[in-house]
Amino acid sequence: MSTPVLEIEGVSKRFGTTLANDDISLSLAKGEIVALLGENGAGKTTLMSILFGHYMPDSGRVLVNGVELPPGKPRAAIRAGIGMVHQHFALAPNLTVLENVTTGTESLWSLSLRRADARAKLLSISERFGLKVDPDARLGDLSVGEQQRVEILKALYNDARILVLDEPTAVLTQIEAEHLFATLKDMARQGLSLIFISHKLDEVMSTADRVLVLRGGRHVAERKASETSKAELAELMVGRTVERPVREASTPGEIVLEAAGLTVRTGGVDRLKAVDFRLRAGEILGIIGVSGNGQAVLAQLLSGTAQKTSGDILLFGEPVDTLSVADVVSAGIGRIPEDRNREGAIGEMAIWENAVLERLSRFSRHGLVDRRAGMAFSQRIIDAFDVRGGTPGSRIRLLSGGNMQKLILGRNLIERPRILVAAQPARGLDEGAVASVHERILEARRQGTAVLLISEDLDEVMALADRIQAIVGGRLSPPIPADEASARRLGLMMAGEWPDGEAATRQEEVNHAV
Repeated sequence: MSTPVLEIEGVSKRFGTTLANDDISLSLAKGEIVALLGENGAGKTTLMSILFGHYMPDSGRVLVNGVELPPGKPRAAIRAGIGMVHQHFALAPNLTVLENVTTGTESLWSLSLRRADARAKLLSISERFGLKVDPDARLGDLSVGEQQRVEILKALYNDARILVLDEPTAVLTQIEAEHLFATLKDMARQGLSLIFISHKLDEVMSTADRVLVLRGGRHVAERKASETSKAELAELMVGRTVERPVREASTPGEIVLEAAGLTVRTGGVDRLKAVDFRLRAGEILGIIGVSGNGQAVLAQLLSGTAQKTSGDILLFGEPVDTLSVADVVSAGIGRIPEDRNREGAIGEMAIWENAVLERLSRFSRHGLVDRRAGMAFSQRIIDAFDVRGGTPGSRIRLLSGGNMQKLILGRNLIERPRILVAAQPARGLDEGAVASVHERILEARRQGTAVLLISEDLDEVMALADRIQAIVGGRLSPPIPADEASARRLGLMMAGEWPDGEAATRQEEVNHAV
């Protein structure tokens, strides 16, 4: 391996009583791809934030091409050729692609004079690395995958030679993720050096040259990707053998939720089209589909944040004209939202406040919130669901994504709901956290909770669901038993090839949706 382009030496960082990084060292060579692997809260993002200058280390140093970087100075990191692509994009949706890429690099006056040069440079980089975008497109009109390209282009526009990507596929579809990693490999062949943070063992094994494993803030292992296995990496991450729970056979109970001809129209477009399904107590109904086919609207409707345009909803056998958030809570419906940061938590509020938010009336007396009861309730969740990295009084934004997800899951499941609407419940979680979340969902099923599982992960749906329906262009396929499902059959269903001769009637809509 050639001389390192990047060296991190003995970096430590503490937040209060939490030791986030403990004497960590690593190196990166030119044209190398290194995966940084670890559980949620293992210290991966903290380490990369120190590298980019967002945090000051308590000890240790960072060197680029043998030259030490001044700590805590992002501009110095950028000048040294380090670019960072954050999990949650730092982009302005009301600006164009070109404006987003060049913002912060030049004054508005000089940019207006050099717009043609900036456009030419952007298009050249875009062509070189296969990251095609329209410079004049408004960012808010782009897909999530296209927005991520803009984040990468922004780093490359600043002449990055070392690129750090934090959970780059957390919000991407499978196809988008495959395209991204093909691009990253091509970048490495052209001499860029890359570090990517991930929980997903398949993408680590298929993309990385080396894998560095963090656990509890420490660097515990390093492996060549060609000389390890997913099983070994999973065990190194969590310090024990990890096994996914297995769904047991069961007999579902009565129908608790039923939809017939359910349609949701917003902005003049039908987001859901004559949807039919039945959900029984003690069963898991899996809804599988490519992102953007209406599953988010379905979750919002059943959570009380969207309203039907037509069709019927029966809740515990009774017709329901509208579902408000208050109706959902009082009916005993729990929800795990698709986006935990935007819809599941308020970052600046404390963990205990987030724990009681959706059931505030239970923790209030005479219009005042009972803080002591709320703190005790949140501590029960922390203990029962192994939420790490904070106390009831900590701000929830200080939790890692996986621990925030466990808190959201816990506040819904600690007192058994009659129905649970779980949208992408394991998205962005490490292997150990995925196993934990799946076990909690299966335990709720055993206790009689009816679970509507909405996911884009084929393995997750096949492992948890009793019956499966595909969603395409706002329509739901007829259900099939999970025991009859395979990746190939579900893939065809997600493409609109449905049983009972329905594919032909759906094809025009499928083509339109794609």
